[in-house]
Amino acid sequence: MRRERRRQGRRRHRPPGVLGLGPWLRQVGRAVQRHPQEHRGHLQEAAVRWPGRLRQDALGGEGGQRPCLAQIGFESIPTFLLEGALEDVSQEAGAAKDNFVPWTWNQVTVAGRTYGIPVDTGPMAMYYRKDVFKKYGIPVPTTWDEYAKAAEKLHMADPEAHIVNLRAITLSGLAWQKGAKWFGTEGDAWHVGVNDDQSHQLADYWQQLVDKKLVATDQGYSPAWWSGLQSGKVATAIGAVWLNPLIAQNAPKAKGKFAVAPMPQWTDGEKEFGNDGGASTALLKGCQHKDEAVEFATWMSTDPDSLKNLITKTGIYPAATAGLELPEVNKGVEYYGGQNIYKVFGEAAQHTDTNWQWGPTQSQFGVDLDEATANAYAGSGTLFDALNNVQKKTLAAIKSKGVKVR
Repeated sequence: MRRERRRQGRRRHRPPGVLGLGPWLRQVGRAVQRHPQEHRGHLQEAAVRWPGRLRQDALGGEGGQRPCLAQIGFESIPTFLLEGALEDVSQEAGAAKDNFVPWTWNQVTVAGRTYGIPVDTGPMAMYYRKDVFKKYGIPVPTTWDEYAKAAEKLHMADPEAHIVNLRAITLSGLAWQKGAKWFGTEGDAWHVGVNDDQSHQLADYWQQLVDKKLVATDQGYSPAWWSGLQSGKVATAIGAVWLNPLIAQNAPKAKGKFAVAPMPQWTDGEKEFGNDGGASTALLKGCQHKDEAVEFATWMSTDPDSLKNLITKTGIYPAATAGLELPEVNKGVEYYGGQNIYKVFGEAAQHTDTNWQWGPTQSQFGVDLDEATANAYAGSGTLFDALNNVQKKTLAAIKSKGVKVR
């Protein structure tokens, strides 16, 4: 308690106008220290916790003090914007746009206005147990039709085995790949399409696998979820690049048994991929040093030395195009048998739809998607019923904020 009071005291007495940085990435403090001394200016790291502490500071903060910069996930940018917590930096940041993978700039831009600098992304691929596929003579699937056939062959050979343990939030990345448009803006109004045609097709595909008991439905990242991957009873994981160290950590006995392949495609020969995750360094409302803040955020996301530190210490996959050429994301990974898994994710990052947007009530949306998907897995309706329910609740949530929605 005493230590917490001391931390609060430091926040309360932070000098006015200081460029505070709310640390979400563990090595943000080191990034501050690595920033060239002559450009460091007002910069200091603020003791701000994520997400509750950050949200409180962003909306006013203790003693009226706010950090100037904050690490905010792409999916939460519209939510913070709706709360009036972000600063428009379109003018200050515009010159940095060409330094980043194109779709990532769209993630920090809403209705033509930019609110931060991209940091990292979550390009998706298919992690698979190569020993299991070899044991049962199952070809590595390159299309979703082949994936369904692999699921059936696996379950027939071992009734206790499943092709995947599907997390609810993974559906967003799969919808992204499918070409769905869950959110968008039309003039001064939001558009919500969680149950659009592409999402309907996606839900029907996975519902067939669920009905045939080909998909495991353990809670994401629970002990059972990791156990399935380690034992080989779950043969694949559809996930982002940041999942690779988590698998290594939580399934150590499967070292050398995993490989990474591109996400299966809906049409043979296509190159369409989804994304799961990614973050920005966003500017919070009231920042008194916008130029310095944007300069630092851009430096942290593009400087080779800064990126090497973030890649090696936090496992990010950089949003900056120059970062994709660094040796730190172009090397073999021992856990995956020496495979250069980053080549797979690099291709995915370059073929991700640039038009995907997140909605303005992400906290509510994530909870509703989890609950609705769990109900569908339990036999209460279908996955498309779940998306319909989420659609209705999301429309209601946005309207309750006084925001126009179509």
